[in-house]
Amino acid sequence: MSSNPPEPAHILGRPPPRLVALDLDGTLVDSVPDIAWCIDRIMPRFGIPPRGEALVRRWVGNGVERLVERALTGEPDAPADPGLLREACAAFLDLYSMHGHDRSRVYPGVHEGLAALRAHGAALACITNKPHAPAVALLAHLALRDSFELVLGGDSLARRKPHPLPLLHTCSALGVPVAQSVFAGDSINDVEAARAAGMRVVCVSYGYNHGRDISEAAPDAVIDSLDELASLCFGAPAAAEHPGR
Repeated sequence: MSSNPPEPAHILGRPPPRLVALDLDGTLVDSVPDIAWCIDRIMPRFGIPPRGEALVRRWVGNGVERLVERALTGEPDAPADPGLLREACAAFLDLYSMHGHDRSRVYPGVHEGLAALRAHGAALACITNKPHAPAVALLAHLALRDSFELVLGGDSLARRKPHPLPLLHTCSALGVPVAQSVFAGDSINDVEAARAAGMRVVCVSYGYNHGRDISEAAPDAVIDSLDELASLCFGAPAAAEHPGR
């Protein structure tokens, strides 16, 4: 169970959101099995043993370059040789482009949660640090792409989360004030980006977050399933679309 179980809808205050933006990896989809598989197959090319899924789960969330750098060094913050890092990133992206959705799965409650948000009239956006092309491919493969008016990847703008630019750009692009928007994610990067943008933020309890309890980052609420988000934002349920449409 989550450390901060949600209370009634007033926990997010008013007005209810016209826009709900969501993170991808660790929030909508468990993508680590594919990411770890690709990491473990490129590391031996550089004389490094496979790192294993458990470590990769702690390393994801800051974009491809930081992930690959952590895999090369075995440390969360140690620098890698720049030339080696470029070569390893290119190798990872090449392999991931072919195997980025072989093992990834949508978390329980995601299709239902997105349908419920749309039933309340909320615009939906996906904001991820994953590069845009593999993000869109993953969403499409898992029948999630059509739920979103906008998808931003880590390479879509000059800055990525935890910088607030992707969240502010999304509000501007969809014509919704920040005060009428909510961000949902799984990590401290998501909380920091939302706080810097002035946006309310909800986190899921099951995500990655570098192995830390997300409640420590003090989001506005923590939920155990994305199908709790609509009632948190809007209160009474609306007639939902069929999940997956």
